[in-house]
Amino acid sequence: MSLSLSVSLLPHANSIHLKLKFCVNRRHHKFLAPTHKSLSTTTSAVISPVTRHVHVARAVAEDQAPNTSSDDKAQAPNPTNTSSKLVLVIGASGGVGQLVVASLLSRGIQSRLLLRDPSKAVSLFGQQNDHTFQVWKGDTRNPNDIDQAMFEGVTHVICCTGTTAFPSRRWDGDNTPEKVDWEGIRNLVNMMPRSVKRLILVSSVGVTKYNELPWSIMNLFGVLKYKKMGEDFVCNSGIPYTIIRPGRLTDGPYTSYDLNTLLKATAGERRAVILDQGDNLVGEVSRLVVAEACIQAMDIEFTEGQIYEINSVKGEGPGCDPVKWRDLFKAAQANKPSCTSSLF
Repeated sequence: MSLSLSVSLLPHANSIHLKLKFCVNRRHHKFLAPTHKSLSTTTSAVISPVTRHVHVARAVAEDQAPNTSSDDKAQAPNPTNTSSKLVLVIGASGGVGQLVVASLLSRGIQSRLLLRDPSKAVSLFGQQNDHTFQVWKGDTRNPNDIDQAMFEGVTHVICCTGTTAFPSRRWDGDNTPEKVDWEGIRNLVNMMPRSVKRLILVSSVGVTKYNELPWSIMNLFGVLKYKKMGEDFVCNSGIPYTIIRPGRLTDGPYTSYDLNTLLKATAGERRAVILDQGDNLVGEVSRLVVAEACIQAMDIEFTEGQIYEINSVKGEGPGCDPVKWRDLFKAAQANKPSCTSSLF
């Protein structure tokens, strides 16, 4: 969700600033033969060759590491245990979701996408091997679209669904906050098996303060209230979870891109990361930062059952270094209950 607020970002006692770089695992630079899987559709398209990925990886490293050091070079994604993961991504065609999928592919992590329009997967991510990349047709707003078979073998779920706070063309077809952020999350969680190791939910800052200014303005049509209801349902579901609440989303992608464009995504100068708890942050965050936080949280055991707010500013950051991300999440721990003031 995108918030537009004229409020300066204030320092927080539990904040920590580090450098972010979008890292591409060079060990997994080869994309395999074109294949797509879908429950009810067959998709085919002509895609530009993705063998350019090796050059893209080099360009990303150079673009994102102006102050390269020996420590920076060691920050490529760690492929350890990646083969044991199967990550289901919900909302994969959205801004954050696209970057999550591109990063999973760069790490060689198996992914499964639930998309309303499976043809978007081809234009965004190219043709992939069905052993590492699968596409299923479905819509979380419709409980009949969420088949138990979709979760077969899934170890982690990253949910990046969302819509606009105010009426817009994105609301066409009943794509409202109530349908997406509340009913969609409820439908997804109700069908999710308890064997899932972690659900990572992307929500929004301000959800606990939707009756207070300036958040009440953003909540005129209920977006923050419905996001909070979705959060509470996740918290009370018994499924291991981590909730990431971003500030106002910045940087691309704003519309559909191909995989090579996604891999070139940068956080601009906003590489420093601020993580906090307690819904006190006000500010902006790069979509790339949010995507990386979701992926890192999957492997950090103490993030289970926790809610974090996230912003990004100019400065140095964690890149893809899991040790630095652990320190970042740890520093944000506020030793307070994650699910307070439930709407239920």
